[in-house]
Amino acid sequence: MNILLSNDDGVNALGIKVLYQALSQFANVTVVAPDRNCSGASNSLTLLNPLRAETLENGFISVNGTPTDAVHLAISQLIKPLPDLVVAGINKGANLGDDTLYSGTVAAATEGRHMGMPAVAVSLAGKDELHYETAASVTASFIKHLVKHPLPADQIININVPDIPLSELKGIKVTRLGHRHQAETMKRMLDPWNRDIYWYGSLGLELDAGEGTDFHAVSNGYASVTPLTVDMTAYKSIESMSQWINQLTL
Repeated sequence: MNILLSNDDGVNALGIKVLYQALSQFANVTVVAPDRNCSGASNSLTLLNPLRAETLENGFISVNGTPTDAVHLAISQLIKPLPDLVVAGINKGANLGDDTLYSGTVAAATEGRHMGMPAVAVSLAGKDELHYETAASVTASFIKHLVKHPLPADQIININVPDIPLSELKGIKVTRLGHRHQAETMKRMLDPWNRDIYWYGSLGLELDAGEGTDFHAVSNGYASVTPLTVDMTAYKSIESMSQWINQLTL
């Protein structure tokens, strides 16, 4: 199996190194990742500046762009033969619920799917970065089973693993995305020259975090595996909107 491994924390992040070691035990892994931390980059592309790729001493390829850039460039120009699978992670911190919309990790996996490859995103749900090996073990086990259980063409997989020892992990649950309350507004502060600066506030509190959600699984010691569709069409609204859309005056 040939795997393209990327992330949004940057090519030198600990998470991608740990996952590379785990996946290399059974697959041919090529790392192509951003040259810096791109957390929150979502599916952004670098359109106004040229992209450059540099091979580092450890064989990883560093790209001066976003996670989406790295995956797109790897598949379209850098990797021969093409990968069988795109994996993004291990992200520092969770990508749960609404946060998946902003995640560069999930975006890297999404770009893999847009380029025609099955794709998996994986995150370590915790702030201490103590147990990347747990997330790597879950991911490796999941990927080995994809041979017999291939992903549908319109989906990617979003894995979140609590930052605990593998021996304490209670298991793996298939989940849906939960939801948060509205995030706190931006905070205004002053820089040393008494000028206004602004910082994003903290994440909103969990609103929909009951049993069956990714929030609930991780908070209760389970790894969360959430199938995500790349088709964002709100199908339930098509019929109801069609009943009044022709009344618009043009």
